[in-house]
Amino acid sequence: MIFACTKRLSSSAGTWLFLLLILGTAVVFASGYQTVKNTSGSSFTLAVIPDTQNYIDFRHQKAEDFEIDSSMLFLQQMQYIADHSVSNGGDIAFATAVGDIWQHQTRTIDAEHLQRGIGIEPNPILARNAVRKEQVLNVEIPRAIEGYQIISRAGLPFAVAPGNHDYDAMWSVAGYPPNRDKKFRELDRTVEDMGLLHVGGLDNFRSAFGENSDFFRNKPWYIDSHNGGANSAQRFSAGGFSFLHIALEMQPGDKVISWAESVLSANPGLPTIITTHDYLDASGERRPQPMVDLARVDPDYHNSAEQVWDALFSRHDQIFLVLCGHHKGQSLRVDANLNGRLVYQVLADYQARGQAAIDAGRSKRHVGIGDGWVRLMTFDFAVEPAVIKVKTFSSFYDKFSGEVDNYADWYKAREQPDMSDLEFYAADDFIIRLDDFFERFGKPQMKARN
Repeated sequence: MIFACTKRLSSSAGTWLFLLLILGTAVVFASGYQTVKNTSGSSFTLAVIPDTQNYIDFRHQKAEDFEIDSSMLFLQQMQYIADHSVSNGGDIAFATAVGDIWQHQTRTIDAEHLQRGIGIEPNPILARNAVRKEQVLNVEIPRAIEGYQIISRAGLPFAVAPGNHDYDAMWSVAGYPPNRDKKFRELDRTVEDMGLLHVGGLDNFRSAFGENSDFFRNKPWYIDSHNGGANSAQRFSAGGFSFLHIALEMQPGDKVISWAESVLSANPGLPTIITTHDYLDASGERRPQPMVDLARVDPDYHNSAEQVWDALFSRHDQIFLVLCGHHKGQSLRVDANLNGRLVYQVLADYQARGQAAIDAGRSKRHVGIGDGWVRLMTFDFAVEPAVIKVKTFSSFYDKFSGEVDNYADWYKAREQPDMSDLEFYAADDFIIRLDDFFERFGKPQMKARN
């Protein structure tokens, strides 16, 4: 099934939508491809690892009387990626994680934010975000490291962007009280009803995925970092090109943007992929979840998604693809940058999927664990124009989304309730046509450029 997205020429263009390519439109789209002279190794796959926090959550394991060891699904997912990596005879050349690797925090608030006057608001509604230091340090982070060791041992270059759950602390911000006049079931997920969350401290993240971690220290493809590895840059060669990848912390501030620009300047002309946690929502808009708006709380240290687009993504012509998570569901948005070149922005977050637990006997409240779903983006440079074939695969069910008869029944209501079943299937199985890729970056070479 093939989908395209409306091209958005400015941030004020209309609401995003997928266009079903059927009947005459499908013929036009399909006939737009022309096979070009085959180049050895002219395709490869990029694995995008959606939010994994619910797999690793200590509460979602049999030791806590959960119906399934959810962390086993995470390890299974990572093993699938490793087994299909280039070094193991597959075509996955790079993997990137969009953040929220684990679930809980180890601090109530970090000292730096407290010193700057961003204090805590008592908020019983959000008490489930309580500090779980022992479980984080002894269960959640070790399991995360175990999973990434699987792909690291396979020799696969990868990146990890931190999400809000990966910060040391996440708290309800002073000055934004919850609505105590409503019953819990009446509350809306708004700042006015729930309060506002903020995050701080990345010591835990740096301990696992910092620049000096075993994953990245002395790796030739890990080329730069900022803030101890909370932001990082990698280079990898695949499909006849050398690619630059940059992972950015959540709603990055001006210093992070300046660092990213320095990396781009040091690697001019390379097709560049960005991964960051919070960028698009499930409707394709560049806006935060209302309760986790870091730029609203702390504008001197964070930028909104729209500000990041204006200051960074739209200004640098070599950035052509932006990947993100955080918002449950999926979306695709295409905008022209300041030079008129296309930037493809893609959301995938499957943390709310809980059919695997139901299959294991859960009959109580629905709990999302992820169900093994991972995004596989296969770049094909042997056609004109080049394309990215986007598919969604579950390592738990061992099936692609289009092969699961109940796919829409299981997941659509929680992710895209306004879509038809056909649209929902297509939102996880579509083709991105890279109309100006060869014009920007040249044709693939038999041997990737250094």
